[in-house]
Amino acid sequence: MQPTTLCQPLDCRYCYLPFRKTRHLMSVEVAEAVATPVNIWAGQNPEFEVVWHGGEPLSAGRRHLDDLMAPFANVRHTVQTNAALIDNDWCEFLLKRRVAVGVSIDGPKDMNASRVTRAGHPAHRIIMRGVDRLRAHGIPFSAIAVVTDPDPAQALEFYQFFVDLGCHTLGVNIEEQEGVNTRAVERDYGRVVEFWAALTAAWEAHPAIRLREASRVLEFAGAVLQGPPGTHVPTTKLWDPLPTVAHDGGVVLLSPELAGFTDDRFGDFTTGNVLRHGLDHLLVEADRRTPWLEEFWRGVNACRASCPVYGFCGGAHPANRYFEHDGRLDGTRTRYCTTSKIALFEGVTNHVRTHSR
Repeated sequence: MQPTTLCQPLDCRYCYLPFRKTRHLMSVEVAEAVATPVNIWAGQNPEFEVVWHGGEPLSAGRRHLDDLMAPFANVRHTVQTNAALIDNDWCEFLLKRRVAVGVSIDGPKDMNASRVTRAGHPAHRIIMRGVDRLRAHGIPFSAIAVVTDPDPAQALEFYQFFVDLGCHTLGVNIEEQEGVNTRAVERDYGRVVEFWAALTAAWEAHPAIRLREASRVLEFAGAVLQGPPGTHVPTTKLWDPLPTVAHDGGVVLLSPELAGFTDDRFGDFTTGNVLRHGLDHLLVEADRRTPWLEEFWRGVNACRASCPVYGFCGGAHPANRYFEHDGRLDGTRTRYCTTSKIALFEGVTNHVRTHSR
């Protein structure tokens, strides 16, 4: 759910969002329309989660965010925040509504240089101020870090920062070329593999938090070794549409990063709008209503036929294909899958092989 497009007060240099300086707000009517089927699903699954992101959700304001959450029942809410706006009142709100928190921060001050305010000033201090308030109120949080330079020599310092920060889970995203971030950074593949191996080594030596990426590789490897043949391949299971509901009610499947963009062939990438059709109805008819899916699945099938890591990856995400392949969705390897899937898989498994007893 995208409560607002505004990213106040930050203006990260790698941000993909096209309207991050504009305060488009989701209406309560959109939230109510989404809540109608979601409340049924949540009643069937106590782990059902609604994540508020796609801008800085706290920029919507406490009263408005409370109004947007009000129609939902028995749902776990999560906000992904840059933490810069968190104060004592926000902490009380998060506790009252039992909202889980994810903090976006890229590491120590020198590694956090791409997170800046709209005035261009370093944002590390104000992010840490928000984190301090979360800790003071006893609010647990996860962290997501964007890494522009995956330097193996910095992996230990990077990991230790998040252990000291106190997060329970760390997700690591290598900077991606997508949306309005057109920087196409070519990285040395071997160096990226070494970064993932060094990060896995730091985690294994002191597993105080969950390292999302390494855990995914090891969980996949465990499924391969223990499960029946073929059950570990992502496409043997029902595909997860991962619907994102934009501020205006438009529903974008699979890649939140496509929200807010239009294409001459595919229009605005939406499957429909919840103000006109129920979210459940849109998901049932997703193939018919989503003109770009057919081209995307062709690309996924090409990956399946050519990539040795397909079983782990399942094919590159639509947004990465689209923005890296000049508006095409049927290409195969992207910089994203090279650094964040293939190099990750090789780095983690290399570490396991060289350190197993």
